[in-house]
Amino acid sequence: VSTQSTGCLLLIVERQMRASTIIFALLFSYVALLVTAEDYFAEKFDKNWESRWVKAYPKKAENADGEWGWSAGKFYNDAEKDKGLQTTQDAKFYTISAEFPKEFSNRGKDLIIQYTVKFEQNIDCGGGYLKIYPASLDQENMNSESEYNIMFGPDICGSSTRRVHVIFSHNGKNHLIKKEIRPETDEFTHIYRLVVKPDNTYEVYIDGDKKESGSLEEDWDILPPKQIKDPNAHKPSDWVDEKEIADPEDKKPEGWDDIPAEIPDPEASKPDDWDEDLDGEWEAPQIPNPEYKGAWKAKQIPNPAYKGEWVHPLVDNPDYHPNANLYAYDSFKYVGIDIWQVKSGTIFDNILITDSEEKADKWLAEWEVQKEGEKKAHDKHKEEERKKAEAEKASEASEETEEAEEDTENDKDEL
Repeated sequence: VSTQSTGCLLLIVERQMRASTIIFALLFSYVALLVTAEDYFAEKFDKNWESRWVKAYPKKAENADGEWGWSAGKFYNDAEKDKGLQTTQDAKFYTISAEFPKEFSNRGKDLIIQYTVKFEQNIDCGGGYLKIYPASLDQENMNSESEYNIMFGPDICGSSTRRVHVIFSHNGKNHLIKKEIRPETDEFTHIYRLVVKPDNTYEVYIDGDKKESGSLEEDWDILPPKQIKDPNAHKPSDWVDEKEIADPEDKKPEGWDDIPAEIPDPEASKPDDWDEDLDGEWEAPQIPNPEYKGAWKAKQIPNPAYKGEWVHPLVDNPDYHPNANLYAYDSFKYVGIDIWQVKSGTIFDNILITDSEEKADKWLAEWEVQKEGEKKAHDKHKEEERKKAEAEKASEASEETEEAEEDTENDKDEL
């Protein structure tokens, strides 16, 4: 065998070994990912849901706490699988929470919060969001003031408030996202997902579509601004920021001020029954003078001394300190619902808190199937309601006709 052939053979073997090493490394990374991926909480609300959830009644004194139901609603894909936690009473507060199997931290890992919510009642005003709490939560005494880590989900009230909340709590203060994310407001089940990553970025999905993403530092006012207005800088006293000035060459026309704003109505005439002895001298009513042009103002011309808008110079903020751990919380222990609703009927279901995108996508695929069946059931339900309404209307009309005929017969008998 020639030296050249031997070299080629060794090169082929070396390349195969490299390829095998890369494949092995990729497989090892994938397996490691599967092993380390963890579901912290998964709730599909089966018949034993009440054993896992704790109801709170913070508005008991005012009789303003609503009761929770377990229902798939008026239309659904699967009567059992689609059952979830439902608000049942109008104009009430709803407060409930569930404990995770174990406390966890998202430090160094992705955090995915995903759930479905269905505003079957055509919601007019009310919340549909979740709150994720640390271990300090007192479940039985949970209320709107209970400290939470993250609040996520839709909030709707009329046409003015329609947004998806993404709120992070830091140092006792709740920070609302500066961007506006529009929620779904129809009668169907929708799936919401929040992803928080260790590089201080986030993503928000609705029905599998990315609606927003970005940086925790840029899209929330958690940290002080990097720069502030220089406290030692002031606009110069001789700075000219008027773009235009009155033309000094422009003169007011003669007689301008002699034109009155109102004149007697030339179409008016003294009434025939006007008595000057009793009513005084008659005067025609005043009307706007079409010749009146208002107060005279000189025309405006560009100001030759204009320097532009003065911009306050910025300096580095001494109170700003970058924080690579904005995303991280050391304690996650509970998930809860703490909302007010004017019109009840909202259904919460399929709550998943995990670091596994694969698991979240699996539940998303299940929702896709649910969505299709739910739409068909909704159309059938609406058709049945239409037919029922028509039958009731026809029945009422028939009863009115019978009553009219009876009244006619009675009138004949009386005659």
